[in-house]
Amino acid sequence: MSPHRRDPGEGFSLRRPRLNIVLVEPEIPNNTGNIGRTCVTTGCRLHLVHPLAFDIDEKACRRAGLDYWPRLDLREHESLEAYLGAHPPGPAAGPNSDSGPRTWFLTTRATRTIFDAPLAMGDHLVFGRESSGLPEDLLDSNDASQRLCVPLNEGERSLNLSTCVAICVYDAIRRMIENREIRVTQAGRLERPEC
Repeated sequence: MSPHRRDPGEGFSLRRPRLNIVLVEPEIPNNTGNIGRTCVTTGCRLHLVHPLAFDIDEKACRRAGLDYWPRLDLREHESLEAYLGAHPPGPAAGPNSDSGPRTWFLTTRATRTIFDAPLAMGDHLVFGRESSGLPEDLLDSNDASQRLCVPLNEGERSLNLSTCVAICVYDAIRRMIENREIRVTQAGRLERPEC
């Protein structure tokens, strides 16, 4: 392990993350910093899959994450294979399945939208590189029902990665509130996640 990587037992850790946000080989430190901040403010765990195009101690990443970064539940994986070995993606079971967290692959090559998928507590949302998305072989080796997109106007290419993550996280949180898995306090805040 390099000195810039955190082991699961080191640093901040959530007992029950609301979602697992997985960035496969991210390229832009500002996006990763913003996504880290979104994870902290919503009780989600961030997984970074190496190689990264930057060092997570890079100033741009830290600046975007501001003082939230020390409270980030961060897990790093040496490769996509290492991540998949630790978190094998099973089929996208129904919303009431006892099969545990599901894995969803966010891609512009999907026809199913995030609004049509039963996103639930603990699910893994996997996002690809800013320049090229997720690898074709990863998408091809998993069930097409696990591919999701954020709907865009016809002819438009994609959203910024940190914007896309925030949309997906907050749509899932809205469902968790509706399902009474989490609640919003009288002060308009999400209840604290289990740490």
